[in-house]
Amino acid sequence: MTAGERRRVTVTAGERLDCALAAALGDLSRSRVKALIEAGHVSLEGPPAEAAATITEPSRRVKPGQSFAIIVPEPVAAAPEGQALPLTILYEDAALIVIDKPAGLVVHPAPGNPDRTLVNALIAHCGDELKGIGGVRRPGIVHRLDKDTSGLMVAAKTQGAHTALTAQFAARRVGRAYNAVVWGLPQPAEGEIEGNLGRSPRNRKKMTVLKNGGKPALTRYRVLRPLGRRAPPAASLVECRLATGRTHQIRVHMAHHGHSLVGDPVYGSTPRSVRGTLDGAVKRLGRQALHAATLDFAHPEDGRTLTFSSPIPADIVELIDSLEHF
Repeated sequence: MTAGERRRVTVTAGERLDCALAAALGDLSRSRVKALIEAGHVSLEGPPAEAAATITEPSRRVKPGQSFAIIVPEPVAAAPEGQALPLTILYEDAALIVIDKPAGLVVHPAPGNPDRTLVNALIAHCGDELKGIGGVRRPGIVHRLDKDTSGLMVAAKTQGAHTALTAQFAARRVGRAYNAVVWGLPQPAEGEIEGNLGRSPRNRKKMTVLKNGGKPALTRYRVLRPLGRRAPPAASLVECRLATGRTHQIRVHMAHHGHSLVGDPVYGSTPRSVRGTLDGAVKRLGRQALHAATLDFAHPEDGRTLTFSSPIPADIVELIDSLEHF
């Protein structure tokens, strides 16, 4: 669970979990409690067999005498403030800004990351006029990258640009290619991975491919080159292109295809065949090997095509070098 105030509640009636907790807590509404449950902030306390899994179903029936731990995240400021953080700016005009985001930088404030985000840096760089564009909490943001994914992002500096860029992303008219290092050698060497994505019913903090429900997702991939001296190779450098833009899409789809991203702490693990030998290289990377390498879109004001590219960063280059010598 994330950091915040920890509360312990023992329910006295058999009813829905969200109703029981809201009644016991008193100062949190049922809708707020429901959101906390779905976000994975509630767990059952008791014998090990019962306490093993976080509870993510608000409608779960509880029994009198059961105890639950609830983490209430610390409140985040209503509107982000500017903070002067270093930015690698590839292009900027009155309507938009394109940056090369480093790994480790969170895009917008959220519980657990209340400040020192890309949004805070953009407000400091662009000025207070950026505030409120596209929404108070995420001003200027039209798409996101995971905290530990590096690479290209575009942000809007006017409401008109935000509306136009958001429409391009929704209509899938934005070109995005990612470089990823994955375990093994995907077969065929070029193909498509399709599967609806949604929250895992077992862990609401994870996404998964669902047989029923979820949102349609399509990832196109091609192997750029195998990495390593063995046959089959330990890993491969892959290009992935998004036909849709779902949360963790590349990470989930490649893992579902049997070739998780090297260093992914959520959706993958180092294969047994290379553990020990390559553990150091993966540990030095310290993140999933995923980089947003190219980005192209139409300028929201004059329609001209803007195309940007970002080289593979040094930490992934070092990983590739280690893999090529394995």
